[in-house]
Amino acid sequence: MKGSVRHSSDVIGYPLLWKFAKENRNNPTEAERLLWFYLSNKQLGVRFRRQHIIGQYIADFVCLEEMLVVELDGGYHSLPEKHLSDEQRAEDLQEMGYRVIRFTNEELFHAIDLVLTQIKSALNENAPL
Repeated sequence: MKGSVRHSSDVIGYPLLWKFAKENRNNPTEAERLLWFYLSNKQLGVRFRRQHIIGQYIADFVCLEEMLVVELDGGYHSLPEKHLSDEQRAEDLQEMGYRVIRFTNEELFHAIDLVLTQIKSALNENAPL
């Protein structure tokens, strides 16, 4: 049932997650700032939130209506231990009903049109990615 499920953080961890999410919103990376320019104000026809808490995670961007999480990966995501935690995070979010798509900062900076096309396509899909 698309868009009907909402997940928030557990009560104990929420204050710390909220603090981190607020810091991340106030200090976005260059890549986050660029993508937010295109996702904000329903420019793709749906509302996105940035640095939104879902369960024990802070999603870079999420469209709750379409249950779509968009993650940006900077250089540190290429480290083996980070790659494994990213995979676990995606699995956990998928178990909660979200679809997760990821882009590297390089993809964003060098092919923003392609990234936006893939996000639009994901918004129109019902199948998990």
